[in-house]
Amino acid sequence: MAGDLTSLGGGQYSPLTGLIYIFNLIVGTGALTLPAAFHDAGWLLSSVIIIMLAFMSYLTATFVIESMAAANAMVHWKRLQRLKRSGGPVSEELVTKTLQVQAMGGARDTPGSPVQRPGTSSGGRGAGGANRRSSEDENQPLIDQDAIERIPSSVSSYYEITEITEMGKMASLFFSRGGRNMFYICLVIYLYGDLAIYGAAVAKSVRDVACNFKPPNMTSPLNISDSEPCWSGSTKTRLDAYRIFLAVFVCTIGQFVFCNVTKTKYLQIATTLMRWQAFIVMVALAIMKLVKESPASPPTSRISGLPNLFGVCVYSFMCHHSLPGLVTPISNKKKLYSLILGDYTLILAFYFLLAFTGIFAFRDINDLYTLNFQPSPTDSWFLWSLHIFLSLFPVFTLSTNFPIIAITLSNNLKSLFLTEGRMYSYWTRTVVFPLLSLVPPTCVAMATHSLEFLVGITGSYAGAGIQYIVPAALVYYGRQEAGAALGVGVRNHHKSPFKHWMWVVFVQLWAITCIVFVTWNHISSALS
Repeated sequence: MAGDLTSLGGGQYSPLTGLIYIFNLIVGTGALTLPAAFHDAGWLLSSVIIIMLAFMSYLTATFVIESMAAANAMVHWKRLQRLKRSGGPVSEELVTKTLQVQAMGGARDTPGSPVQRPGTSSGGRGAGGANRRSSEDENQPLIDQDAIERIPSSVSSYYEITEITEMGKMASLFFSRGGRNMFYICLVIYLYGDLAIYGAAVAKSVRDVACNFKPPNMTSPLNISDSEPCWSGSTKTRLDAYRIFLAVFVCTIGQFVFCNVTKTKYLQIATTLMRWQAFIVMVALAIMKLVKESPASPPTSRISGLPNLFGVCVYSFMCHHSLPGLVTPISNKKKLYSLILGDYTLILAFYFLLAFTGIFAFRDINDLYTLNFQPSPTDSWFLWSLHIFLSLFPVFTLSTNFPIIAITLSNNLKSLFLTEGRMYSYWTRTVVFPLLSLVPPTCVAMATHSLEFLVGITGSYAGAGIQYIVPAALVYYGRQEAGAALGVGVRNHHKSPFKHWMWVVFVQLWAITCIVFVTWNHISSALS
């Protein structure tokens, strides 16, 4: 996962702008753990696996977009049913014009919070679900007749993606109550893993820059034991320093979670520029090292590194939970799938460049790749400043995302545990749930700072659920619900290129197989 879960907002934008946003969303923290995962699993095996997982991520991304179109169709259909019930016959022209009103104004008027959910949930499936469709929008005002009359008579579609339908809303539309709760549980676990990774990355980066003690038997700066002192003459070990920096980080940045602060547009721009500056500098320094020194000899394949590689790759291609907020404002969606395929191809090429320059330039690779660029007393002032910038790069970028992720987690916990319409105390909403979003991931990060392990576990389980299982289930039930409501004569022009039902089965079997394999490997490693 690369970025936060918030949508960018601010009206429509061109397809190119949308693809840049998606590119920046995907390429982020996960990319920093790819070189170590490639090194541990072998460059050839890693290359094959990452290509396969990139394809699977693209496949399920098309499922999410088709589900968004089906959810929009259901929203439009329900509004038209209310319009018909408002009294008097409704002509086909009026229906067409009503859809056009939604297409022109729906994206501006619909809140896009990923934690909002409808007041009631739809538990139906297929034809039976048609009798149980809730009147969740019953209290919303009907479309103004004067506005309808001002719309030209061109034809619009039920399946136009005009409103931001986040995954939570789609789960409420297409899943039963149990299915919706399972979705929220999966998302919450994923966000907990995200926060643990962010906290560990920041604390580890600060620790490795701040600690200056070098043991006399040190073979590499990456192999210093956690039990070694952090500073000369100090009784504080490197592990103690890591936990102190983690506690300071959570206590300072975590307080913004209680204020419900949101990221600004300018902060997003600054974070994106800093991220790409860091990636370019890392690639350039690795290439310079390859030119000056003989390249390393990483293994071709190593099965023991496969479970972590799977989790890291899933995490590195994660964007599905944020696609609704990024795709909906795109002005022209006619060639959306082709453009997103091009986006995935560019991202895959960039991941290969970052990983291959890393594994051939360095014989030992830190699980957080930026820490391979440690400042040295022999560096020139310019090289020293670049190394300091790279070492502290996660601190700058992840600190801006941490409160956003924690707020999103807090809101999803409320959606999972609080009853809609019931009044709760001020302290419950503003203190208890923010604490629930901060304390568990902090405890996990206190227990381990192995980023490769944290990313591997988060991606292998919760990440596989969000990236594989949920999109496949959404598109399956979305096709049933929308087909039962609108009939087979209304075509979804945003239908996934992988429209055969066997693709849905394949994705589910793929996810289950990968999860079973990863679990078996972890158990075998623990018992051996």
